[in-house]
Amino acid sequence: MWKRLVRAIRSFLGAFVSNVEDPELILKQNLQDLNEQVPRMNEQLAKVRAHVSLLEKERDKHLAQIEKLTSKVKVGIQIGKEDLAAQYAQQLQSEKAALEKNGGQLVVAKEAYEKAMTVKKAFMHEKERKTQEAMAAMEGARLAKWQAEVADALESFKVTGLDATHEEMVRKLSEQAAVNESRMAMALESIQTPVAGIDEEVEKMQAKEFVKQMKLEMGLAEAMPSGGVSEEAPEKTLGKKVDVKS
Repeated sequence: MWKRLVRAIRSFLGAFVSNVEDPELILKQNLQDLNEQVPRMNEQLAKVRAHVSLLEKERDKHLAQIEKLTSKVKVGIQIGKEDLAAQYAQQLQSEKAALEKNGGQLVVAKEAYEKAMTVKKAFMHEKERKTQEAMAAMEGARLAKWQAEVADALESFKVTGLDATHEEMVRKLSEQAAVNESRMAMALESIQTPVAGIDEEVEKMQAKEFVKQMKLEMGLAEAMPSGGVSEEAPEKTLGKKVDVKS
C-alpha cells in the first residue's frame, strides 16, 4: 500500500513538473548559469597565476642571494677568514635548500595554471557549443509552435464550418457578379441596336452612291445638275439599233 502511495505521489509530481516546466526558459537559465561561471573561473585563474608570479619572484630572490653569498664565501677564503666564510657557506646552503623547495612549488604551480587554462578552454568550447545548440533548439521550437498554430487554424476551418461558409460566400459573390455582367450586356445591346440600324442605312446609302459614281465613270448615267435630282440616262444598248415595226 505504501509503495502504491509513493508511486502515485511521484507520478503526480512528475506530471506537475512536466506541465509547469518550460524547456525554452530552462535552456535560457542554463545558458545564464554557464555565463556566470566564466567570471568565477577567471578569478580562480588569476589566483593561480598570482601564486606562480609570487614563486617566480621568490626564486629570483633566492638566486640573487645565492650569488651574493657565494661571492662572500670566496672573499672570506681569499682573505683567510675561513670561519666567516663558513658562516656565509652555511647561509648559502640554506638559500640553496629554499631555492630547491621553491623550484618544486613553482613547477607544481605552473602545472596547475596550465591545467586550469586547459580546463577553461575546454569549458569555453563546450559553452559555445551548448549555446549554439540551445539557440538552434529554441529557434526550432518557435518555428514548430508557429507551424502548430497554423495547422490548428487550418484544421479549424473545417471544424468550425468555415470551409462551407467560405465556399458558399464565394459562390454567391460569383453568381451576383454573373448576374450583373448579364444585366450590363443586355443594357448595352438595347443602347447599341438603334445605332446599329443607323449604321446599316448609312452603309446602304454609301453603297448606292458608289454605284452611281461607277455609272458616271462608265458613261451609263448623267451627272446630277446642281440644285436638282437627275434621273439616270436610259441604258445604252450595245450593237445595232433595231427598228420596231408597228
